[in-house]
Amino acid sequence: MPGKHCLFGIALSVTLTASALAIGQTPEHRDRSYGSGDTPAEAGPLATDLSGALDAKDIGKAMRKVGDWELGHSQENFSQDWTFAALYRGYIAAAASLHDEQYRDAMVGVGKKFDWELGSRQTHADDQAIGTVYLDLYRQFHDKKMLEPTKEEMDRWITLPDVCAESCPKWHDDKTPLWWWCDSLFMAPPVLADLYAVTGNKAYLARMDKGWWETSALLYDPQEHLYSRDTSYLDKREANGKKIFWSRGNGWVIAGLTEVLDEMPKDYPTRAKYVEQFKQMAAKLKSIQGEDGLWGPGLLDAKSYPLPEVSGSAFFVYAMAWGINHGILDRATYLPAVKKGWAGLVSHIYADGRLGSIQPIGGGPDTYKPQTSYVFGVGAFLMAGAELRTLTEHAH
Repeated sequence: MPGKHCLFGIALSVTLTASALAIGQTPEHRDRSYGSGDTPAEAGPLATDLSGALDAKDIGKAMRKVGDWELGHSQENFSQDWTFAALYRGYIAAAASLHDEQYRDAMVGVGKKFDWELGSRQTHADDQAIGTVYLDLYRQFHDKKMLEPTKEEMDRWITLPDVCAESCPKWHDDKTPLWWWCDSLFMAPPVLADLYAVTGNKAYLARMDKGWWETSALLYDPQEHLYSRDTSYLDKREANGKKIFWSRGNGWVIAGLTEVLDEMPKDYPTRAKYVEQFKQMAAKLKSIQGEDGLWGPGLLDAKSYPLPEVSGSAFFVYAMAWGINHGILDRATYLPAVKKGWAGLVSHIYADGRLGSIQPIGGGPDTYKPQTSYVFGVGAFLMAGAELRTLTEHAH
């Protein structure tokens, strides 16, 4: 198979703000400083020239409309931040799928802008996430300057103790792992998996494997088959009494699983554990998919939130399509969910190309307006579109 290269409620508002403060900034400050999204007073009408059909041409048209709008809207704000790293992954996927040099060249421009360096927090997964983009481009161009800064930084990092170092949560102790929040499994593990693929050095996989299962033991619910965002959520409940499982947080995880499995050898000792967790999560997500094809901000209490959450939903659609393409998920079982999910995502594209209903930066479920758009949601959408185009090719 081809790889990845061919408010509602005051309590939740307080949770969001507290999470942002735990990393040193309020949500509003982060939005201004990174320029990663916004909510205009009005966004105009929704697009009427797009189809949600699972057809390569229609999918490509939706991808270009969203991708072109986002590039024009956010390129001047491109940074090394995790928010943009997620967007960049989408452009890497879209460039390959659509054979679009504009998207590829924009990503090369990112690397040149930052001299192919990772973010400033040297042990923080969020600042390592951009490494996957550099490594993807290295595999296309074989230019060592695209590889060396990431390799050098991660070579140093894997020798450090596996304990929280930078931007620790306020509840951390001496045993809090470096990857203490579920989002981190999308940020750092794929970089290590890519480094293994590029170098053949299994030390990267060993470090990734250790960290993944430490975080999983901390946050993965073996009954619900979903991840809590962090340990502060283990005992929190939705209005209906069910545990809080954040849509985008679980989207980060399941997308991270696909990227790890893309590079992990078939005979790697713990590969079956990753496959099993992926299948468990996919089955759970399919069982709670909304009638509109999407998922709410809080996965087990969608009725408590007025809008679906497009960034998490896009990751779920992407992951299910990836699972079908790689023979891990049964096509007949999951294709209807993928079709419904993609149609739901396309229904949130505005006439100018803005992708809406994306929850802003946060640490748990919250509410927002239909026109709210953030770069990481666009990245997930582009990843989903590219994977779906591959899926349509396999159908013929």
